[in-house]
Amino acid sequence: MLARLKHALRRLPGVTPGTSSLHGHLLLWLLLPQLVLWLAGAFFTYNLAARYANQAIDTTLHTASKALARQVKPVGNGLFIDFPRAAQDIIEADPDDRVYYMVSTPPGQFILGNHKLPPPPAIAPLRLGQPYFYDGSMGEGDKRVDVRVAALYLSYGEAESPQSMLVQVARSRASREQLAGRILLDTALPLSVLIALMSMIVWAGIRAGLAPLARMRALVEDRGPNDLAPLRLESAPREVHALAKAINTLLAAVHESVSGQRRFISDAAHQLRTPLAGLKSQTELALNETADAALKARLQRVHESATRSAHLVNQLLTLARAEPESGSAQGRARVELVRLASELTAEHVPRARQAGIDLGFDEADGGSVAVTGNALLLREAIANLIDNALRYAGCGSTVTVRVRPLGHDALVEVEDNGPGIAPADRERVFERFARATLQGDGCGLGLAIVKEIAERHAGNVTLEGAVPRGLRVLMRLPRAT
Repeated sequence: MLARLKHALRRLPGVTPGTSSLHGHLLLWLLLPQLVLWLAGAFFTYNLAARYANQAIDTTLHTASKALARQVKPVGNGLFIDFPRAAQDIIEADPDDRVYYMVSTPPGQFILGNHKLPPPPAIAPLRLGQPYFYDGSMGEGDKRVDVRVAALYLSYGEAESPQSMLVQVARSRASREQLAGRILLDTALPLSVLIALMSMIVWAGIRAGLAPLARMRALVEDRGPNDLAPLRLESAPREVHALAKAINTLLAAVHESVSGQRRFISDAAHQLRTPLAGLKSQTELALNETADAALKARLQRVHESATRSAHLVNQLLTLARAEPESGSAQGRARVELVRLASELTAEHVPRARQAGIDLGFDEADGGSVAVTGNALLLREAIANLIDNALRYAGCGSTVTVRVRPLGHDALVEVEDNGPGIAPADRERVFERFARATLQGDGCGLGLAIVKEIAERHAGNVTLEGAVPRGLRVLMRLPRAT
């Protein structure tokens, strides 16, 4: 059940790579409006800068057009042009920001300047002495030049026959665009820095806001498959509290169901121990008192079945004691593994001799190898390792028990030169009631019990092939500090 919960949490947005990320989703929807606002701000800033640049240029062109108009003086019905060559050279001196001018008498009689200037748009009614500003383009060599033009209509001549004069002064729009670009750059650069800073703050805020989800995922992923304790997220936001509460409700329901199953197995095993012990005793008495060969064979099979059933019940009780709840309720202390393993080996020597197996304890490493744990459970684990080796190694084989330090760990080894276990079955045999062979009278719980006890002590158990043949079982436990 906990594995399904882990899978569900991994499927949360932002947990599994390759799926839509909640972090990325929030970041996108928070940064996208900022980007749109930045682009809109840049657009309006550029247009505002262009408008103010136009106003500055228009003022300059208006002043220039009035100055040029003063150089054209009416004389009777004619015009006197007082515009020296030196003044013309000054006006046209800058090749990058040239000023163009033209004086004409409508309709289109060219008098002075550059006749290529674009004419003003049709204006009605015409107001004399008031400048008109417009954009246009004109030919300049092999290319077209965009210009800003100021047009000023003036009157001259006698009152009986009034005439009009058009004074045009133009300037390239490149200067206006450069000015608008500089204003945009000076405005957009600090705004971009602020947007980048705000994006970093938003990213950090989203990361901090989603941190409780990451902590919840870590709390679930770091658990063992049988750890159903409720999640604790006191500092999490209210929304995450609601999710944690829902998960805790589910964990409580699963915990109650699993606890009921464990209590049933434990109670049933306790209830079966007494009648099975009585059955074994009665069959032993019957075997000793009867002389009928056929009846004796049947009683022997009954006795073997009762012995196997009693072994299964004892294993179930051991497994119940090794469960997380029972293991946490039992005390822990410093346990000397060398002494414990040597005592258990000595206790199994009579059984090994009866089965024709050479059982021994290797004390080559010597010294003290201690762990912190429950002595009863560790005793059961090592006893199960020795029991498994004696059950399946076969007559004439050798079984060796070792305890040695390995870095910060303690290693318990039980090696035999029996038939061993195929590599394909070495993971499966740790499952409950799984057996790799039909030989022997085991019940398929021995290695499952060892694995459960090792995990309760933050250790593990693995299987390796022995050389030249056989099996080596390695139980690794953290050493006591």
